This record gives sequence, C-alpha cells and structure tokens, in this order.
Amino acid sequence: MKYSRQRESILQYLRSTTCHPTAETVYQHIVADHPNISLGTVYRNLTLLTELGEINKITAFDGPDRFDGNVAPHYHFLCRECGAVLDLEMDSLAHIELLAAHNFKGTVEGHMVQFRGKCPDCARQNK
Repeated sequence: MKYSRQRESILQYLRSTTCHPTAETVYQHIVADHPNISLGTVYRNLTLLTELGEINKITAFDGPDRFDGNVAPHYHFLCRECGAVLDLEMDSLAHIELLAAHNFKGTVEGHMVQFRGKCPDCARQNK
C-alpha cells in the first residue's frame, strides 16, 4: 500500500485521543494541516484503516459510527442520553469466547461487547 500523509495524520489523531470521534470530527481536526482533504477521503481512509486493523470502528445506537485508535482489547460504554462513547476499565471477558464456542461448530476468533445506559454525567442530571 502506498504511503499517504493524510492517512498517517488520521491515524496519528486517532491514536492521540480517547474521545472516539466521528468521521466529521476527524476531518475537522486534520483539515488545517491538509486543506485539500475531503470528507470522502477521510471516510475512505477510516474504512481502510479499520480493514487493516489499525483502528476500531464503533457502531453507535442512532448516531454516526465512531473510531478508536486504541486497538488493544477493551470495552466501550455508549450513553443512550448524550451519545458519549467511553472506554470502560474492567477485566477481560475473554471467557465468553469459550462459552460461545461450546455449541458452535465453527471457530470463534474474538468478540465485541458494548455496554449501554447512562454515562455518569447523564445519571447525575437525572437524579
């Protein structure tokens, strides 16, 4: 694959943040350094980086997909009130792969888990 300064900027931005940005947010953060980049180019590069395993795509409830530069195994919490996507600090749930594989004739190679509810800020506001 040919090197791309734009793709490298997208990857560097995603690895530098924990906010799980949308494609539009990624675009807004790198357009200053790459004024000729289009939103379509950002989408294409996010798709490619996801396919290459360089980033993770998080599919949210009703909103746009979010992206995460941290590809180490971890879990996410999606707030149904404000739409925030947060990293959860917790023990691994790798044992669910064994449970899934128990009665499955195929091969289980991984899992994705999302937790949903109200983030701490939204939970406080509703009390």
